[in-house]
Amino acid sequence: MKVVLFCGGFGMRMREGDSDVPKPMQMVGPRPLIWHVMRYYAHFGHKEFVLCLGYGAHHIKNYFLNYRETESNDFVLRQGEVQLNGSDIADWTIHFVQTGLESPIGERLRRVRHLVEDDEMFLANYADVLTDAPLDDMVKRFTASDADAALLAVSPTAVFHIVEPGPDDRITSIHPVTDMGVRENGGYFVLRPSVIDRIPENGDLVGDACTALAKEGKLLGYPHEGFWLPADTLKERNELEASFRAGIRPWMLWEKKPDVAPLQRLVEQQLLS
Repeated sequence: MKVVLFCGGFGMRMREGDSDVPKPMQMVGPRPLIWHVMRYYAHFGHKEFVLCLGYGAHHIKNYFLNYRETESNDFVLRQGEVQLNGSDIADWTIHFVQTGLESPIGERLRRVRHLVEDDEMFLANYADVLTDAPLDDMVKRFTASDADAALLAVSPTAVFHIVEPGPDDRITSIHPVTDMGVRENGGYFVLRPSVIDRIPENGDLVGDACTALAKEGKLLGYPHEGFWLPADTLKERNELEASFRAGIRPWMLWEKKPDVAPLQRLVEQQLLS
């Protein structure tokens, strides 16, 4: 499936000084956020990307036009020639589409409609949040449903308390928000092209389309209790960087060795039968 990435926002909460680098290009280890998101999708076999560009588009274009495989792949330097032992993006297809400097996400999706309208479904992402969610299972559940859209539903990461005042304004109880059983939009979507019909000009994907679908029972929520962390602020980005440097990288599923034990057991059972 194609993967639509919304990477044209200003990212004001993550801006450092006068830099015009867009949020998806903020670094986590030797690679930017958008690379980590794309590698996640590629891990599940989805390697055609539609980048909805806007603010700071030249940074994203230049990064991929001058991509250096040696930063994240082993290689041999022999007689001055680089021989790669692996490749990240050699089999990727990337569409670079300028969707406006100030366009809301829904409008950005409208402007790339021609690239996804003939597909049964496609994936979409804010390009600034990482997870270890089992994408293949999320897609499987969505495919088996009659929903028109699905989103990853996660527990809030913010740390604050909900207070309940009584009639005289005296607080009767205090609860951590994490104990309230609420979920938030995790930023990973599976969509049918018909969803775009729900978005008015300069509209919003969630506020317009998903809200309408929810009222009709056509929006599926995929609950995930594993790793999920956005990078909306410098604090969150620094948390990701610290985690990466400490070797704690649950979102990098492509680094994990596959579990061959179930296959080995199946082979053994077949040999014994």
